[in-house]
Amino acid sequence: MKKKTKPKYFILDVDGVITNGQMIYDKSGKKYKIFGQDDHDSLKIMKKYLKIYFVSGDKIGFKISKKRVEDMGFKLKYLPVDIRESWLDKHFGLKNCIYMGDGIFDHLIMNKAYYSIAPNGSLKHVKNSANYVTKNKPAQRAVAEAVIHLLNKIYRIDFTKKSSEIFLK
Repeated sequence: MKKKTKPKYFILDVDGVITNGQMIYDKSGKKYKIFGQDDHDSLKIMKKYLKIYFVSGDKIGFKISKKRVEDMGFKLKYLPVDIRESWLDKHFGLKNCIYMGDGIFDHLIMNKAYYSIAPNGSLKHVKNSANYVTKNKPAQRAVAEAVIHLLNKIYRIDFTKKSSEIFLK
């Protein structure tokens, strides 16, 4: 990567990135989402380099996502897919953002972002638009893999040769 400036923001979609994308319903409605392990610890490392924000277009399950994102110490913004690209560009400048998403329209954001990542299992056109596609699936350490990749690719940090004490202080 030969870009001179570093990105300022890491924007992550919730469903299909930090969740496995499934929405569990009962007769009363949406009740649960499945989140993965290690994503929070990896994002604690990444927040030393970038401001981290989460977005979701899931109005019905927003409270579930908000609880998890806030438990991790981050903010979540409700952004329906029809305004997401323009809102992110207006408020952050997509050229300043690393974007991780899997949604059917996320390729539009990925094509304009500083750098983009799609988790394994995303649609083909989304993966083709991403700079990096994780080997791990959503809610199965895809975000942790993305963070390790970004540390190496953008910040030239070999995560495997560092102690957790260095990162988690």
